[in-house]
Amino acid sequence: MSDPTKRADEVDSDIAARVRDSFARQGLMAHLGAELAELSSGRVVIRLPYRDELTQQDGFFHAGASSAIADSAGGYAGLTVFPAGSSVLTVEYKINLVAPARGEHLEAVGSVIRSGRTLTVCQLEVFAVAGSERTLVAVGQQTLFCLPAKS
Repeated sequence: MSDPTKRADEVDSDIAARVRDSFARQGLMAHLGAELAELSSGRVVIRLPYRDELTQQDGFFHAGASSAIADSAGGYAGLTVFPAGSSVLTVEYKINLVAPARGEHLEAVGSVIRSGRTLTVCQLEVFAVAGSERTLVAVGQQTLFCLPAKS
């Protein structure tokens, strides 16, 4: 029986724990300094604070940093709707860079568009945040593979 006090976008505590545990094991996210900022059913936000080491030659966030957090945000959004014990693997993703990524931090938003038994498709957005201003800097789409639970 479902809990009538629970919002539709909330995730069960075991799913949230599984996502947070997996994120904590990601070496690249730790290396970049990325943080899991928001977590709800079918949606994850990852925040990446500005550091000189994350820039390209003109001082903008490097596209590789933007792409990496977008990929992880989508992957974890997918994982929130996958069956217990399963894991996630990106099959493909495409990113369009639509503006220079300049700001205090980046926010990558991964949102599930459709989740199937094996393949899940996510929308990816990356915003540069400076004060109260949010600028869309990248958009993309991703296909995920649901790795079944190991017996």
